[in-house]
Amino acid sequence: MTHDPISAPGETARAAVRQAGLPFIAITICLDVVSHSMVFPVLPRLVEGLVGGQVSSAARWVGVLVAAWSVAQFFAAPVIGMLSDRFGRRPVILISIFGLSLDLAIMALAPTLAWLLVGRILCGLTAGAQGAAMAYVADITPQEDRAKSYGWLNAAAWTGVILGPALGGLMGAWNPRAPFWLAAAVALGNGLYGLLVLPESLPRDRRAPMRWAKANPIGALGLLVSRPGLPVLALALLLLWFAMFAMNSVFVLYTAYRYAWDPLALGVFCSALAAVNIVVTSQLSGRAVTWIGERRTLLAGLVAQVIGFLACGLAPTGVLFWIANIPMTLANIAGPALQAMMTAKVEPDEQGRLQGAMGGISSLTGLFGPIAFTQIFALAIAAGRGPAWSGVTILVGGALSLIAGLLVLFFTRESAGAPDPA
Repeated sequence: MTHDPISAPGETARAAVRQAGLPFIAITICLDVVSHSMVFPVLPRLVEGLVGGQVSSAARWVGVLVAAWSVAQFFAAPVIGMLSDRFGRRPVILISIFGLSLDLAIMALAPTLAWLLVGRILCGLTAGAQGAAMAYVADITPQEDRAKSYGWLNAAAWTGVILGPALGGLMGAWNPRAPFWLAAAVALGNGLYGLLVLPESLPRDRRAPMRWAKANPIGALGLLVSRPGLPVLALALLLLWFAMFAMNSVFVLYTAYRYAWDPLALGVFCSALAAVNIVVTSQLSGRAVTWIGERRTLLAGLVAQVIGFLACGLAPTGVLFWIANIPMTLANIAGPALQAMMTAKVEPDEQGRLQGAMGGISSLTGLFGPIAFTQIFALAIAAGRGPAWSGVTILVGGALSLIAGLLVLFFTRESAGAPDPA
């Protein structure tokens, strides 16, 4: 049985921690995404310069660099999660932030591809700020408010999605290494700010001993099958995140191939989509949980995602594709509800381990999702098939979302005390 993080004897102290910690955590999530996404527009250019302008070789190396980050995070996330359970969230979050700053500086200075690869691996190894931040929220937020808090953190992440590439593109037009320096400075400033304002959220009496035998991907993922109700939610999370790559990994190629979108049209769409997603995750997800409960909110989000994937995959024109993305944005209420449901299944001293396991799932989907769906897209448009075939990739995402929805519908139940629908 899990415990409410705000207990009566320490309610005032915990409320103070929540008031001081949550704004910093939201800022950290935003700046973490900004720091990572800022380098995306210029990473291919930097790699191309290091390989002597050979585009084909640069493309292969960009793939290696992306995969290196995911592999490093896959192995590091369980260790970082358990370290936060043992030593507290504050040191792990701050070390991760300062580590990110150092990694970005190494990449900014990288004279060769080998050094750039070292920077990417170190970046993946220290990418624990977001997982520890999610555990921090579970520490200081009552169960009934967690979906709302996670919604705000997701909104902060979407804000970073808007700001990061824009800043990176602007700085990269001057010098391809400039965004790395700016991102390193942003991370460093955030870490210094955290030293001043971030209190610890996990009391010493709720910390877990370090179990090195479980500080690995297999041991961390073992937590997901060792608690009643958690395996189904973990599988739904895997399907949900994997399905998103059906859209994300081919988005640029798909819209250019089927709708002949140029970079301007793509940029306008992405900015509008991110802005709407901020509103949905920050305002609608928490309210939906209050109205109908976590499980029904998750199911409603998955239904919207299935409809959205089907509509996007079948939309014959760019205008209809815009309209088809309305249910896709509404589907963002599912993520915070699912995160809140999963945190309720483990003890306070296991929240970091849970986030490490979820980080492992994220790494796996990030590693294999782009490979799988780009190959499906290539097969779908091969041999002179018409543009409509290009939507098959997105329809596969809809099928995966449907499976996730059926799992939640038939194999989960609403937590005790959840509100009934009006």
